[in-house]
Amino acid sequence: MKIGYFLSCEEHTPDQLVGQAVAAEEAGFAGLWISDHINPWNSEQGQSPMVWPVIGAVAQATSLPVMTAVTCPIGRTGPLVVAHAAATCAVMNPGFRLGVGTGEALNEHLTGEVWPSFDVRIEMLREAVALIRELCTGKTVDHRGTYFTVDDAQLWTVPEEPLPIWMSAFGEKATRVAADIADGFVSTSPDRELRSLFGDLSGGKPAAAGLKVAWAPTAEEGVEHAHRLWANAGLPGELAQVLPSPRHFEQASQLVTKESTAQGVVAGRDVEEHVQAVQEYADAGFDELYVSNIGPHWREMIAFYGEQVLPRLA
Repeated sequence: MKIGYFLSCEEHTPDQLVGQAVAAEEAGFAGLWISDHINPWNSEQGQSPMVWPVIGAVAQATSLPVMTAVTCPIGRTGPLVVAHAAATCAVMNPGFRLGVGTGEALNEHLTGEVWPSFDVRIEMLREAVALIRELCTGKTVDHRGTYFTVDDAQLWTVPEEPLPIWMSAFGEKATRVAADIADGFVSTSPDRELRSLFGDLSGGKPAAAGLKVAWAPTAEEGVEHAHRLWANAGLPGELAQVLPSPRHFEQASQLVTKESTAQGVVAGRDVEEHVQAVQEYADAGFDELYVSNIGPHWREMIAFYGEQVLPRLA
């Protein structure tokens, strides 16, 4: 299984993200994921730089391939703008992949448009992906679809090879759509059932996942960072898709206990625990895993993985 590093735009400044990418390459990580948000999940996270210029900076600082995890091309940035940005990134960063999903109200309601239901969003995504693929060929495109219109549009800077588009999916319906329209499957949990469903329906296409850990000198400190910064990860159901602002996530996260956070995150510096957490994704059939560190100790975490975890999993 390929192991990369997950750049969290919600927690870090652009300069820190570029520094993490450089450190990850030096440590032996094989690729990069990067989140695409306009809001963090809560005010403690405190950042949210625009993803596209950060990718450009990363592409100049490292040779690691980057994938967005994930971009929503149906809201604040539509398929024309996303195609333009992704095509440029693919030229600058060989191996670049566009990760897409149906998005969250947190990032997409800001335009003032009504946040659609999931059934509408998944059909919007289907149309958007087809349109992005067509635009990234460099051909002139006229499109008047159910949700999007493009008039006499041509992208002049496009990659030589077709742009790979991977899709995030968290349920059976979305996974079936991903198998139909995407080049790969994206998840944030070691869900063996959905990964298997995607593989079966797609003819064996690959799958990647993201994992957050909280490296710290002690497990207790790691749990403190995880609970302060990412208690929202413990919210159930569709709340992550429908809550509209960081303050709402802060309010809802008050229901998530520190004990619950501790049960859901690998914290501290025990090598065996980190290895086991990564291995769980390999056992579930994932081809790639991107690991992010929660809290301030990202330098130590990257070095720790390079020296102790990655060699164990090679």
